[in-house]
Amino acid sequence: MSYTPTEWRTVEPFTQKASEQAQAHPERRDLFLCHAWDDREGSAKELYGHLKSNGASVWFSEVDLPLGSLMIREIDKGLRNSRVGIVLVTPALLKSIEAQGVAEKELAVLLSTRRVIPVLHEVSFNDLNDVSPMLASHAGLSTKESSLDSVAAKVAAAAAALAA
Repeated sequence: MSYTPTEWRTVEPFTQKASEQAQAHPERRDLFLCHAWDDREGSAKELYGHLKSNGASVWFSEVDLPLGSLMIREIDKGLRNSRVGIVLVTPALLKSIEAQGVAEKELAVLLSTRRVIPVLHEVSFNDLNDVSPMLASHAGLSTKESSLDSVAAKVAAAAAALAA
């Protein structure tokens, strides 16, 4: 997997923190996928598929929320049992954050862990900064220069290397 210098500066600290988590908590999943509800059948599902096909273990609400379960409680467990959070930043997520939806609550938890990487899709860092300066302050990856598949492969390659 090859990274641009900017992408490597983004992924390297994530890999180091996740590696520490992998050693301390080998039972945890590599990634928690935070996304807007409106993206669950579109870009979030696509990103999940790309991450999985590239070897990462991922907590994704569309797969990991059992029918009849308490959504917030299951999300809480997913956050606790994942090493790193991926935040799929889309126009829908920005709206959800502003409306203080579930994604905003997930984001608050992920920001407190300092183990979060934004993946921007159809938005810019300036758009993100207008809504969440704290998340925008984290280095991230964008689909502006790469496809969602390529970004997922880069994240998954870093995450998959953790299990070795």
